[in-house]
Order: sequence, then structure tokens, then C-alpha cells
Amino acid sequence: MRVASEIDLILAARRPRRVRERDPAYPLPWSRDCQTKMAAYEPKNILITGAAGFIASHVANRLVRNYPHYKIVVLDKLDYCSNLKNLNPSRPSPNFKFVKGDIASADLVNYLLITESIDTIMHFAAQTHVDNSFGNSFEFTKNNIYGTHVLLEACKVTGQIRRFIHVSTDEVYGETDEDAVVGNHEASQLLPTNPYSATKAGAEMLVMAYGRSYGLPVITTRGNNVYGPNQFPEKLIPKFILLAMRGLPLPIHGDGSNVRSYLYCEDVAEAFEVVLHKGEVGHVYNIGTVKERRVIDVAKDICKLFGLDTEKVIRFVENRPFNDQRYFLDDQKLKRLGWAERTPWEEGLKKTIEWYTTNPDYWGDVTGALLPHPRMLMTPGVDERHNWTEEFKSLASSPVEASTTAPASSAQNTTDAPQKAGYKFLIYGRTGWIGGLLGNICDKQGIPYEYGKGRLEERSQLLEDIRTVKPTHVFNAAGVTGRPNVDWCETHKQDTIRTNVVGTLNLADVCREQGLLMINYATGCIFEYDAKHPEGSGIGFKEEDTPNFTGSFYSKTKAMVEELLKDYDNVCTLRVRMPISSDLSNPRNFITKIARYDKVVNIPNSMTILDELLPISIEMAKRDCRGIWNFTNPGVVSHNEILEMYKKYINPDFKWTNFTLEEQAKVIVAPRSNNEMDASKLKAEFPELLCIKDSLIKYVFEPNRKVPAN
Repeated sequence: MRVASEIDLILAARRPRRVRERDPAYPLPWSRDCQTKMAAYEPKNILITGAAGFIASHVANRLVRNYPHYKIVVLDKLDYCSNLKNLNPSRPSPNFKFVKGDIASADLVNYLLITESIDTIMHFAAQTHVDNSFGNSFEFTKNNIYGTHVLLEACKVTGQIRRFIHVSTDEVYGETDEDAVVGNHEASQLLPTNPYSATKAGAEMLVMAYGRSYGLPVITTRGNNVYGPNQFPEKLIPKFILLAMRGLPLPIHGDGSNVRSYLYCEDVAEAFEVVLHKGEVGHVYNIGTVKERRVIDVAKDICKLFGLDTEKVIRFVENRPFNDQRYFLDDQKLKRLGWAERTPWEEGLKKTIEWYTTNPDYWGDVTGALLPHPRMLMTPGVDERHNWTEEFKSLASSPVEASTTAPASSAQNTTDAPQKAGYKFLIYGRTGWIGGLLGNICDKQGIPYEYGKGRLEERSQLLEDIRTVKPTHVFNAAGVTGRPNVDWCETHKQDTIRTNVVGTLNLADVCREQGLLMINYATGCIFEYDAKHPEGSGIGFKEEDTPNFTGSFYSKTKAMVEELLKDYDNVCTLRVRMPISSDLSNPRNFITKIARYDKVVNIPNSMTILDELLPISIEMAKRDCRGIWNFTNPGVVSHNEILEMYKKYINPDFKWTNFTLEEQAKVIVAPRSNNEMDASKLKAEFPELLCIKDSLIKYVFEPNRKVPAN
């Protein structure tokens, strides 16, 4: 056995820590053995940045109180949203030390790490208010990216840090689809949409790089919205509370449909306590809740606790430049460490209101923060002498009647086309393919419409949508089809049932109660060629036939809900099959899918050309059509026939190969449905309906032609 020499040990000590942690000869605190046993990490001297701010102060106070043997050093430059009073519970404690300073000062940070023997950093310091980032984004880059870089470099230079916990945000994931039933998990792609979230994502990349390049033991957290005592009132909940206390209107950006998840501050402080002691180096942890609320509902809850009339108090104002519709997190990873949300919304909101009513002047003059679009009062370029009071009086004096109805979003703006009296559509599935196309068709036809804001599983939200919109018809284009395909449903069965079955039935029941016709976009992927309907026979499945395909869980849920909907005489079920549109850039387009595959199966199928059939579905609503309809073009077309058209019209050099169903089964989880559907019922109602091949040429290939016609 080779004996390590002195020079070997010196060289090993100079290796990056990420190399050393893989060597059993160097059992460091963050080694694999430590992670496997999940032994609790024990810090000695913790530096908390931004600790006079809202969340960090609750974390600092908790650690000082619960761990008197830890030394807690807090660093804060006391920006406009920080307050030394936030740390009053900790200041008398012997294990607490406050330092006023900026994380962007490399000399100060290095000095603190060395003189205080810091072994752990919890990095909260950041500019966090999205509205401010639109007005002074450079300040966000300076604080959030450069400041983080200074800290990381100091950690690298001193070489004494055993944990670096970086506090990020759920906003780095970007906007979550409205119909998503599973939130972003820690490995999801980062797609920030505003300057604030972009700087937080940039800081995360630096943290990750220092972890990989220099072995810095980093952990990142991404959290939902937090509320509770001590929060600076530029944020939604304290702003609404202070406005309600002053008898002033509550301004809501846009139409109030934006969805957020809120956690009470003490629950979040406990989450950081768990991450500090049990979090694994190199990992990311979402700190979230699946209990979501629309902004309009938050305002209504606050009005209720203050005894205010929402119709008179709530004001809808201009939306900010880009206001993400929804953030939704998967919180299971942190829960596996033992953390759980403890404070119910109603309890946390009451506690928060009690604190603000007891401490009305805690933040001094916050008039500028209470404006609909608050200004950052302590950053360069903002005039602190601005007369915010006059601007506020303007809001307070505006007529209530003019603001009790939310403005339509840009997707619902029909001012460019004459509105046709008698119809107003309520559409669910705004972020979906079919839902988006329906809105475009309504715009072209001048039909007033709005997208549903409620979730299909929440009956009260659906009733609120109907009360607000007052539709003549409801279109349900929401549902789970899988991400990126139906294989996803095999491992998310409860989520698939919740949306495809429970949600659809809930909407149908609400519509029947309100006397409304519901157009429900279903699927024809519930049939499979059989002895009575053999491939190539021209004998298609009819509307009254019993579904015979159970190969995928997605198809099972769609067949289940279709059977249950038969008891609802107010529903028109449209069975869509392998949808195709003229937009060949859309990844959901069947042509786009198979044109990107190396191999395809060559089986004839019934298909739906959306450019032709979606306008027909609107006409069906006007005609009060009900029951089940095979919503496909007459006839079938094979994969090879479609790709031959693609080659003829789009790309003459295109090539592909075929493989068998048996070969296909090796690369997919769930089998795929193949069938021919009888469209004679639809053809009889709409004689102008084209057969599938003619429709493909007219609506898809001719408009996209790139190869000159002979």
C-alpha cells in the first residue's frame, strides 16, 4: 500500500474541495458519508446578510433565540426596506452582533469572515421588489449579482466556509402554466421574465459555478411569497393592510387574476432552520406551498377582516410591464427533510393585521410605497422630494364606479373588431394550444370573450368567473395531456385525475346549475383498431361506440369523464384526434412532432385540422349542439402520407425511416392509440367540411409552402 508523502498531503490540501469530498481519505463535513446519514450540520459562527430586512430578521431572531451557543453576526447596509427595529428581539443577546455595511465592499466582507471566524453564511441581502426593478434595474444588478460575487470570492479566498446558503426566489422559474397541476421542481429550467428575477438567476449561476469550480459548499433555496409582521409595505399584503387602515382604496394591477402562493414568515424561518441543519451541499430546495390565491382574493380577504365593501374599495389599475400569471412550486423535497407549513392562511393574515394595527407608524412615512406603482425612495435617480401625497390623493378621489370592474387583458381586447351582440364566451385553458387559438378566432370574429381565472377544481372560483364575466357559453380547453407527452400521466395519476376528471365534471356541474352550455374538448384517443374496425377498412368508430383503448392512463381518464358527462345534457363533447394546425413552429403540432422524429410508425389515423374545425366548434355553440361528436375531418391519413406532403411542400430534402409498433414500444412508456373515427355526424351538420387530406393541403401545407409549385 502506497504511503502518502508530505508533498502528497500538501498537494491534496490544495485540490478544489469538490475533488477532496470524493476522496474517502478526506472525510469533510459535507462528504458523501455525512450526506447519506443525514447527520445534522452544526455551525459555530454564522454571518447573515440583509438581516435587518423582512425574512432575514425573522431567521436571525429565531436562530439567536433557539441556539444560544451559535454566534450570529448580521450584516446590513440599512436600505429603505430594512429596519434595525426588526432585530430588537436579538439585540440584548450575547451571541448577537450587528454590523452596518454593504456586501459589495470586499474589504469589509473579508475582514468579517476572518475576524469573526465565520464558517457559515446565510445570504439574504438583495433588492427584491419587482416594480422597482423596472425603474432602476442597474441597482438590482449591483446588489444581487455583484454583491453575491463579492461574497463568493471572499469565501474562496478565506477558505473557511463550511456552508453557503444562497436565498433565491420562485420567480427564477418564470411563469407557470395556468393549467399545470405539478409545480416547478428544483431541476426545472430557469426562465426569468423581469429584471429582478433575472438578477437572482444570474446570482444563482455564480453560486453554482463557485460550488463546482472551487468546491464551495453551497445550498440554494427558492421560495414563494412571504408575509407577516415587519414587512416593508411596498409588498402586496402589508400595503393592502395599511391602505385599509387609512380608509383608502386597494389598487390591483391588471385584473387581479394573477395567482401567488403565500407562506407565513415564521414558517419560512423554520424552513431555513431546517435547510441550515439538514440541507445537502450542492442541492436546491423549494420553500413553497400548494395553497394558491389570486391577488383579487387576497384583497377580498383583507376587506372581509376589516369589514369593507369590496365593490367600493378595490380599484383596478394599469398592470406592470410583465406580470407573471402564476408561480407554482413542487415543495416535496424540503418536506422530506421534515419541514411542513404550519400556519393556516386565515390565522397568519389575522396575526399580520393585528401587528400592523398595533404598529401603524413602524415604518414612518411610507406614502410612496403605498402607491399603485411604488417608487424605490433610496436609489439613484429617484427624487425623494416628490410630492407623493398629491399623487395618492388622485387615486383616492377617483370614482369607485369606474374601477369596480377589472380591465380586460390584452388577449381579450376586441376593440379592433365590431362586437356582435348576444354572445360572450368564457374560455378555460388560456395557456393551452386550443385555448389560445380560440381567443384568436374570437378576436377575428369580434366575439367578446374572457379567459377563466379560477381553477377547475375550485367550485367557488368558477362561480366567481361566471358571476363576473356573465357568459352565454363556456368552452373547456383545459386539461392534462402530459409534459412533454402522455407518458407523464403514467407517473402523475392523481394529478391527471384531478384535472381531467374532477375539474371537468366540476365545471360541467357549475354550468348546468347556471343554465350554460359547455363545449368540452375531449379526445378520440380512447379507441384502437379491432376486429369490428380493422385498419384500412373504412369502418370508423361512431359516437355511441364504447371506448376500447386502455393502454395509457391519460386515455383512461378521458374515457372515464366522457362516460360521466353523458348525465349532463348541457355538455357538447368534441373528440379531437392528433391535432394539426398551420403553425408548424408549435411543438404540440402533430406534423411538427413527427417531422422531428428519426423514426415514425406508419399507421393511418383520423386527425383534426384545427384551422378548419375550431371555427366550427364556435358555430356549434351558437347552434346549441349537445352530446358527443367525433371532431375529426372525414377519412384517415398515414404518417408517411403526411411526411410525403411535408417533403413536397416544405423541404424536398427531408428524409425519415419507419419502425414497427414493437420497436416503438421500446422507447415509450404508454402505448399510443391508433384508429379511424366516423365523422359522418359532423359532416351532416357541416356539409362543407373537407376530408382530411384536402384539409391538410388547404389549411396547412399551401399556407406554409416553401417549395415552388410546378
